[in-house]
Formats: sequence, structure tokens, C-alpha cells
Amino acid sequence: MDLNLRHAIMHNVANNTKEQLEDTIVDAIQRGEEKMLPGLGVLFEAIWNNSTEQQKDMMLTTLEQAVKQ
Repeated sequence: MDLNLRHAIMHNVANNTKEQLEDTIVDAIQRGEEKMLPGLGVLFEAIWNNSTEQQKDMMLTTLEQAVKQ
């Protein structure tokens, strides 16, 4: 069986509104379940690939600060 996880996740959220996407992210974080991590990773990959260099720099600064806490 050839399962493309990235494609499946993107397909599942393709028609979601901003509010639905936020609910998905918040729910995944609040549940803290390991099985949700790949989905969050795919969503982050989509954000990263569609961000400007300035946005990427801001994300990296935020991430750098967050991992030091």
C-alpha cells in the first residue's frame, strides 16, 4: 500500500477556513498526542514553503527563543 501522508493531510484540510485550520492546530497541540505530530509537521512545511525570506527569519527567531525556554 502506497500511502502518501503529506497528500492525505493536505487533502483533509484543503477546504478548511482559517478558523478550522486554527482549531485543528490548537486541538493537536492540546491533545499532545504523538500521532498528531506528523500532521503538524506537514502544515508547518506548507507554511514554510509559502513564506517569504523575511517571514522565515521571523519564524526562526521565534523558534530559537521558544526552544530556549
